[in-house]
Amino acid sequence: MLLLLLGIIVLHVTVLVLLFVSTIVSQWLVNGERAADLWQNCTTGDPFQCMASSSDEWLQAVQAMMILSVIFSVLSLFLFFCQLFTLTKGGRFYITGVFQILAGLCVMSGAAIYTVRHTDWHQASESTSYGFAYILAWLAFPLALASGIVYVILRKRE
Repeated sequence: MLLLLLGIIVLHVTVLVLLFVSTIVSQWLVNGERAADLWQNCTTGDPFQCMASSSDEWLQAVQAMMILSVIFSVLSLFLFFCQLFTLTKGGRFYITGVFQILAGLCVMSGAAIYTVRHTDWHQASESTSYGFAYILAWLAFPLALASGIVYVILRKRE
């Protein structure tokens, strides 16, 4: 049982790291010497410059979804530790699982909106590609859903 709990905690912390990195790092869209994320557009050449990203509603929705996913995942981890000590024997971690599933759905919504609407913000060209932070966001989605489902299935034992 201890190894199972340790594995679940490692999976949850992995999801948290992926969510933090994908929300913060400026590598959602890469075009040569330019990189863009949810918060700013940067040029990597000389001189290094960053400008605030646009104030489009769809980009604000992506920002909100990514922040909500981080909040739900942190709250889920906190609730897991609280329930670990207060839940009765045989009880399930429903609340923890629901918050982790919500985190997964939020990151999926944010990444999907970005996928559909990023051409409104930056013109697509052959040299434009998605950055590693965008890929990490999509990677966090199934991991968050999997950990949420594991929390819902998991029963507390002595």
